[in-house]
Amino acid sequence: MQYKGKNILLGITGGIAAYKTPDLVRKLIAKGAEVRVVVTDSAKEFVSPLALQAVSGNPVSDNLLDKDAEAAMGHIELAKWADQLLIAPATANFMAKLTYGLADDLLSTLCLATAAPITIAPAMNQQMWLAPATQDNLAVLQKRNVRFLGPAQGEQACGDVGPGRMLEPQDIADLVLPDLPQLLFGRKVLITAGPTREDIDPVRYITNHSSGKMGYALAQAAQQLGAEVTLVSGPVNIPKPNKVKTLNISSAEQMHETVMQNVMHSDIFIGCAAVADYKPLNRTSQKIKKSDQELTLTFIKNPDILSDVAHLDNPPFTLGFAAETQNVKEYALSKLQRKKLNMIAANDVSDDKIGFNSEQNALTVFWPEGEQKLEIADKSILAIQLMKLLALRYKENKND
Repeated sequence: MQYKGKNILLGITGGIAAYKTPDLVRKLIAKGAEVRVVVTDSAKEFVSPLALQAVSGNPVSDNLLDKDAEAAMGHIELAKWADQLLIAPATANFMAKLTYGLADDLLSTLCLATAAPITIAPAMNQQMWLAPATQDNLAVLQKRNVRFLGPAQGEQACGDVGPGRMLEPQDIADLVLPDLPQLLFGRKVLITAGPTREDIDPVRYITNHSSGKMGYALAQAAQQLGAEVTLVSGPVNIPKPNKVKTLNISSAEQMHETVMQNVMHSDIFIGCAAVADYKPLNRTSQKIKKSDQELTLTFIKNPDILSDVAHLDNPPFTLGFAAETQNVKEYALSKLQRKKLNMIAANDVSDDKIGFNSEQNALTVFWPEGEQKLEIADKSILAIQLMKLLALRYKENKND
């Protein structure tokens, strides 16, 4: 009952995954939360308001102007009552309505009227999720600090296979109301995330496909495990993690400088950023004009942040990442030994289901005495699994 007194307002829209929501209500209540439910008209085609009322212990709301509510302004009362607004499942249609600020029913009006954080668990056909319009809406909502849980990848009700499944009720409940032991309480954790940009001239740069999602998820997970977290982030388009100190940089050299300024005060360092190995030797002060058929650039090595941290006289416990396209285990173990890391997490970015910009990932984690595979999962879930494993290895390392 860790979350006794926490008010969760659950909004349900008209997707087939709505049939799972009575179980979701039960999972949230089991953690101590008070749950009230709002349904759209289409949601009632998939799940019974009576069933939701039975499991929540509260009347289910579906009317924008409720004559039984105080001053007939039920949406304002609910908006003020909620500590968090969770929408599960959220259809493509509802995401579009939220993006454009429509308020034509109770749930969409609540989204505008509440000051509570909004969390969305999408559920739709894989092609609808991948449609440019939906992806544009996703980007806009993320910039507004709307939190997304999933979607998961797998077989769908229509028979398609791909991204779009709603996360399972237990996973949603654990992410919204995490039951996490404070394994890293009192520890200071420094994490790098995202890509770097290496300038060629005032209008051009080289970079990579890293979205920063894994590093940001790790920062949030470390904070939830009780750590004091500093995140050094390259340029990304995702919201800052809650209660995490975020330092924004652009180039590998800036990231190196920022890390070295902060690492001496850190117990744990996690190098999750996709740092450019090379940068142009000379950055021109003016835009390079097109002239010949070929353009030759000379590159020089960037500083190796991970290696420099691990080779300090008194280094923090250091976890590196190896994003590979082939021979994943071989390259990861070589990097672990060569850079004197405590742990390394390896993933195959050639798999477009778990590569850059994906909502999911899968990792194999290596350390000098062993390894553990973390199966494909939403990055928020995977981050918690990895941080728990790291906390265990950190404790064992300190006791050696």
